[in-house]
Amino acid sequence: MIRKSLTGKQKSFLRSLGMKLEPVVMIGKEAVTPTVVMAAREAIKKRELIKVKVLQNCAEEPEDAIEILAERAEADLVQIIGRNGLLYKKNPEKPKIELP
Repeated sequence: MIRKSLTGKQKSFLRSLGMKLEPVVMIGKEAVTPTVVMAAREAIKKRELIKVKVLQNCAEEPEDAIEILAERAEADLVQIIGRNGLLYKKNPEKPKIELP
């Protein structure tokens, strides 16, 4: 179940921040493996907002792969554009992004 705890205004704010980001997690031909999920969780914990890229050799459709990763990493799916997706999860200990 994908988390849907963000409002439209919050998603818009996060999308504007995400435009400047480079992808930090890549989903390859093995699709969404436990290693990819762990990497995404670590990156989200440090950054709160990450960009994910689905490589050309991925067996799954980009949208499906990003949705599965968001679900398994327990993060909010902010947006999907082409082969890129934005995932967000607030760090309860040290929040870096102040949502509107």
